[in-house]
Amino acid sequence: MSGAALLFDLDGTLVDSDAKHLAAFRRVFAPFGIAVDQDTYNARIHGASNELIGRLFLPHLSPERQRATLEEKEAAYRADLEGIEPIAGAAALLDFADRLGLERAVVTNAPRANAEAVLAALGLADRLGIVIVGAELERAKPDPLPYLRGLELTGAVAARSVAFEDSPTGVRSAAAAGLAVVGLATSLDERALIEAGALFGVADFADPRIVALIEQRVARPAGLRA
Repeated sequence: MSGAALLFDLDGTLVDSDAKHLAAFRRVFAPFGIAVDQDTYNARIHGASNELIGRLFLPHLSPERQRATLEEKEAAYRADLEGIEPIAGAAALLDFADRLGLERAVVTNAPRANAEAVLAALGLADRLGIVIVGAELERAKPDPLPYLRGLELTGAVAARSVAFEDSPTGVRSAAAAGLAVVGLATSLDERALIEAGALFGVADFADPRIVALIEQRVARPAGLRA
C-alpha cells in the first residue's frame, strides 16, 4: 500500500539487546575506572549516539580516542550475538506488513556494522533492507532527521505510518517527524514511553493494539497530516 510504512528502531525494539550492550560497556570502560550500572545505562546511554556517549563518559580523551574506545565496545558487542532472537511477534508483524503492502525500514543510532550483524543474526536482513544510521546523517536521534530520511527512502508519509521505539530519545525523534509511535517496554515502563510521546507501550509485537493502529493509519488519506 503506497505511502505507508513501518519504521523500526533496532536495539531494544526488534531485539532485547540492552544486557549485552551493558556488558560490553562495562568491559571497555573498566580500564578507565568507569563503572556503569543499570540505572546509569538507562539514564545516560540508552538510545544515545556514540558521539554523545563519548562526550559524557570519556571527556578526558581526545575525540579520536573516544571513537576508538567506542568502536572497541561495538566490536565486543558484535562478538556476543549468539542466541539473540527477535522480540516476540516481530516476524508475524512483518508478515502482516507484507499482506498490506507496507514499506519498512530500520532507523537506528547504532553503527551500520552493528545493524547489519544484528539483522543477519536475527534472520531479518532480507526483510528489512533499508537501514538508516543516525551517525551517517547530519543529526542523529533525538533529532527527527533519521525518521524523516526513513520516510523519504520508503516513499511513505508520516500520517499513514507507524514507528516502534524503546527509548525516550527514539520516541522523541519519531514523534517529531510526525509519526505515531508505539513504545516497546523492554527497558522502560509504559508511562516513561508515553511521557516521551508514544501513544502506548507494549511488551512485544503481539499486542493487538498494534495491528489496530496500523489499520487506522493506513486508511487515512495520503495528504492528511499526522
